[in-house]
Amino acid sequence: MTTPIPVTSMSDTTDSSLAAVQMTAEEQVQQIELLTSTDDDHGGVIVEMDEREPMDSTTFLSILRASISHWKQLGKKGVWIKLPIHLASLVEALVKEGFWYHHAEPKYLMLVYWIPGGANTIPANATHRVGVGALVVNEKQEVLVVQEKSGHFQGTGAWKFPTGVVDQGEDICVAAVREVKEETGVSNLFAVGLDMKFSVDQKEFSIVVRSLTIPSPLNFQVDSEFVEVLAFRQSHMSFFEKSDLFFVCLLRPLTSDIQIQEIEIEAAKWMSFDEYAAQPCMEKYELMKYISDIYLAKVDGRYSGFTPVSTASIFSKHTSSSYLYLNAGGPTRSNSL
Repeated sequence: MTTPIPVTSMSDTTDSSLAAVQMTAEEQVQQIELLTSTDDDHGGVIVEMDEREPMDSTTFLSILRASISHWKQLGKKGVWIKLPIHLASLVEALVKEGFWYHHAEPKYLMLVYWIPGGANTIPANATHRVGVGALVVNEKQEVLVVQEKSGHFQGTGAWKFPTGVVDQGEDICVAAVREVKEETGVSNLFAVGLDMKFSVDQKEFSIVVRSLTIPSPLNFQVDSEFVEVLAFRQSHMSFFEKSDLFFVCLLRPLTSDIQIQEIEIEAAKWMSFDEYAAQPCMEKYELMKYISDIYLAKVDGRYSGFTPVSTASIFSKHTSSSYLYLNAGGPTRSNSL
């Protein structure tokens, strides 16, 4: 993970030409070891030390200082060092050189440094956690509800719909289905939606309606005609001072058998929507009341949520597509805002 570069030695004598004659080729060239890096998109460098063998802090510090000097000469700004857990002993050396923590994952710590000094433009770590709530309603207008063994509603007697956190790399629509599967065992869920494809033909937009199949990380298929986000809420200072985005998703079941996940769930059942909406907690928690009102407006045809449309992505190095969530009515042409 290091790169040697040749550096010409300087003689103490004032007669540089004579020194050059006296010095051998080996004496003229020193090999200075540098950390191997790749350029980022914003004038900085990224150092990944995953494959480097453990070393003592003194040796590492020498290599680090030479590397920073080299990057400074190249006009680089930010330095990102991805330090694997087996090199955790080098953290102190990095911090003493002016690096600071950016974020941590189970197997590595990311530290950053700003070569120019002063105010920096290094982006902050992720500021939000993303959660989903699955409002699953069957043809009888019954809601799939659970009581949890822990959390805010523990011991209150309140029934709520399944909720959870979106995994890294997981789409919101897939996460909602997964949470229902994990908490209640209700499988083969799909929610009503619209997948659209746009093409330009004589300045007119065409819309193609088609089914959307979404693979799940739990090795079952979500055969979906429709996935809809009813609404989302943003809150702050939620989880270790992070902000929170919570997406409420509407789902329709294909099966009705329930098998609870006993570690987290105390009970689960199908409850009539009227009974669900009449719970005392609806008046106490404004968010739950809003969600119930939104669903009733949806049933009456007075509200339309947001459906995922697969689009090409240029922002991710690991996937070529992403989802754009838009109103189920689709785009309409208008000459004014």
